[in-house]
Amino acid sequence: MARRTAPFAPFEFMIAWRYLRARRAEGGVSVMTWISLIGIMLGVAALIITLAVRAGFRAEFVGTILGSNAHVTVYAQPQEVVPDSGIFSPLMRDYQDRAARIAAIPGVTRAAPQIRGQVMATFNDRSNVAEVFGLSAADLKTIPNIADPTTGYGDLDAFGQGIAMGAEMARELGVSVGDRVLLMSPNGVQTAFGTSPRVNGYDVVYIFSSGRYDIDKTRIYMPFAEAQSFFNREGGADEIAVDVTDPERVDDWAAQLYEAGGPGTQLWSWRDASGSFLRALTIEDNVMFVILSVLVLIATMNITSGLIMLVKNKGRDIGILRTMGLTEGSIMRVFFLCGAFTGVIGTAAGLLVGVLFATYLDQVMAFVNWLNGGGVWDPSIRGIYELPAKLLPWDVAKSVALALGLSFVVTIFPARRAARMNPVEALRYE
Repeated sequence: MARRTAPFAPFEFMIAWRYLRARRAEGGVSVMTWISLIGIMLGVAALIITLAVRAGFRAEFVGTILGSNAHVTVYAQPQEVVPDSGIFSPLMRDYQDRAARIAAIPGVTRAAPQIRGQVMATFNDRSNVAEVFGLSAADLKTIPNIADPTTGYGDLDAFGQGIAMGAEMARELGVSVGDRVLLMSPNGVQTAFGTSPRVNGYDVVYIFSSGRYDIDKTRIYMPFAEAQSFFNREGGADEIAVDVTDPERVDDWAAQLYEAGGPGTQLWSWRDASGSFLRALTIEDNVMFVILSVLVLIATMNITSGLIMLVKNKGRDIGILRTMGLTEGSIMRVFFLCGAFTGVIGTAAGLLVGVLFATYLDQVMAFVNWLNGGGVWDPSIRGIYELPAKLLPWDVAKSVALALGLSFVVTIFPARRAARMNPVEALRYE
C-alpha cells in the first residue's frame, strides 16, 4: 500500500517548478505562463496605482478645504433691525460674546468673527471678481494654507496696512506685493439719491497659494475693521469661522455650537459644502475597484488556459507519476502549485510596479507632461495643482489578496482534471 505524503511536500514544489520551466518543444505552455504572469502584474499594478491616486486625490482635496476654510461656519438667522420695519438682517451684533462662548467649547481650536462680501478687483486695465473675507491679522495667521511661509510671499505682519490676495488672482491681474489694487463694491455709500458704489484702493502686502485653484483665483483677505466699514457692517460680523480638533467628526460639535451660538444659530460645515462631491468620489472608488477587479480576473483566467495546455502535454508524466504511487491529491497539488507560482510571481511583480509608480508619480507626470508639451493636468478643472498619490496599507493589502485569491481559485479546475486522469488511458498511446 502506498504511503501517503504530507500535503505540499518538497517534491511537489520541485515537480511544479520544473513543469513551469517548459522546454522549447512545449513553448506554447511557456508563452501562456508569461502571458498570465504579465497580465496579473499589470492588473495588480493598475489596481494599486488607481487606489493610491484616488486616496491621494481625496486627501489632497479635503486637506486643501480644511487648510483654507472653516471646518464649520456659524451664522445668525435674519432678525428684524427695527421693530415693525420689515427690514431683516443676519448681522451678528454680539459676535464677540458668541465667539468667546464658542471658543470655550472643548475641542474648538478657532472661533474667528469675519465679514464676507463680493467686489470687483481692478489693477491697471485688468479686472476680476473677488470674494473678500474680513478678519483680524491674528485670525488670518491661524489658517494653515494661507499663512504658510513656504507657499506665500510678502509680509503677513503688515496685513493691517493692506490686503492679502490669492496667487492666481494676482497672476491674472498682474499684481505683485506692493502694488495698489482698487476694490469696488456695489453696496457702498448711502446718499440722498440712493446707494452709490464704494471704490477704495488697497496695497497688496501678501500673496498666498492655498493649494486650491478656485480659492487662489477668487479670494482676498481684508482687515476686519476695514471690512466692516467697506461693506457697511459697522458694529457687527457676518459669521464666525470655527475650527475643531477632528474635522472628520465635525458633526459631533453641532449640539454644543447651537447652544453656544444662542437662539437663531445656523451651522454650515465643510461636509455640507463638499459632501456630495466626496460621496461621488466614494462611489467612483468602488466602481473603479470593481472594474479593475474584473481585469485582474481576466488576467488570472489565462492561468486556467495555460494549465489546461500543461495537463494535456504532461499526460504521460501524470500516468508515470500515478504508477509510481503518487495519489490524486499529490497530482492535484502539483498542478495547483503551477498556477499558484504564476499568480504569486505576477502579484509580487505587480505590487512592486504599482508601489514604485505611485511613489514616483510626480516624476512620471512630469515626463508625461513634457511628452505632451504641457497641459496634462489642468488645475482650473481639477481644483488642485498636481495629481497626488497616497499608498494606504489597506488598499495594497486588498489588491494583493484579490489577485492571489483569484489566482488560487482558477487553478482548482485544471488541477482536479489532472488528478482525475486515468493513468492507463494516459499511457495507452505513449
